[in-house]
Amino acid sequence: MKTYFKGLLIVLLILGCSPKSEFREIYGNAFGTTYSIKVFTELTDESLQKQVDELVQNVNASISTYDPTSLISRVNRGDTALIADAYFTQVLALSRQVNAQTDGFFDPTVGILVNALGFGPIKINDLPNNQALDSLCQFVGLQQVKIAPDGAISKNHPSVYLDFNAIGKGYGIDVIGIALEELGIANYLIEIGGEVRAKGLNIRKNQSWLIGIESPEVNGDGRRIDKVLEITDQSMASSGNYRKFKEDARTGRKYVHTVNPQRCRAEENAITSATVIAATCAEADAYATAIMAMGLERTKQLLSERPDLQVYFTYHDQANEPRWYATPNLLDRLKQ
Repeated sequence: MKTYFKGLLIVLLILGCSPKSEFREIYGNAFGTTYSIKVFTELTDESLQKQVDELVQNVNASISTYDPTSLISRVNRGDTALIADAYFTQVLALSRQVNAQTDGFFDPTVGILVNALGFGPIKINDLPNNQALDSLCQFVGLQQVKIAPDGAISKNHPSVYLDFNAIGKGYGIDVIGIALEELGIANYLIEIGGEVRAKGLNIRKNQSWLIGIESPEVNGDGRRIDKVLEITDQSMASSGNYRKFKEDARTGRKYVHTVNPQRCRAEENAITSATVIAATCAEADAYATAIMAMGLERTKQLLSERPDLQVYFTYHDQANEPRWYATPNLLDRLKQ
């Protein structure tokens, strides 16, 4: 459905600083992009960095398709003697939940199509035609992957390919956040590749964390903040199709990186970006991807059925004019 870096950058607005705050800020690489973690703690930068990097390595070793030695990579290669670890089990279980709640529009087995379109770890020279994509549809469907009571992982067909990139980065952020909380850290902000998990307050300003959401209407390398959101004790993830796409040199046809598992196609629709706020970053990550695949009308239907969801999305109307929509439970926290 999408790669770790989805092209929609959430710009963090961390304002002010008090010399008395026990503020720590660490940076590094994670899940194919970079991370920034801001915390208020007495722990040293070195101690935090070491623990975060170890967690990143552990998550990658389980669910990263970009690591050929990872558990998921071995599953995808057809190894039939594998036992699911806690990370793999939890991500698959959450994937099933979101899959059911979105009528199948979130489906990690779409990975075979992601690879065929050149958006995965497998590089391609030529984009597939519709007939080729249709032939791959038989391998799409989350029911084709099972975990037995003893933890053994099985697939209905060797060609079934799992891709957790549309949920894995958010899940990894949650793993780090839970670890920070277990260390007694009550106020932090984790950002990895534009996705965020926030806890407590920005003590320097004695207010909620402020997160900037990038506008999808900026062309080229220009970037502009569309909205600013107050967030605490929640997570946020965004997905967008306006930066990352491939173009067939022969036909000029664009293939966007969010794949519709219902049609086995990568096609643009009216929605240009989706931002979801949820209790966990994994859930926000998965729903943002599903909304991009669902399109405008199905997203409206989902939100009518799920008034608990907190969503902000941008779209083009019938006159191709840019518009935005926010669920009522989010409006009072959005600032321009």
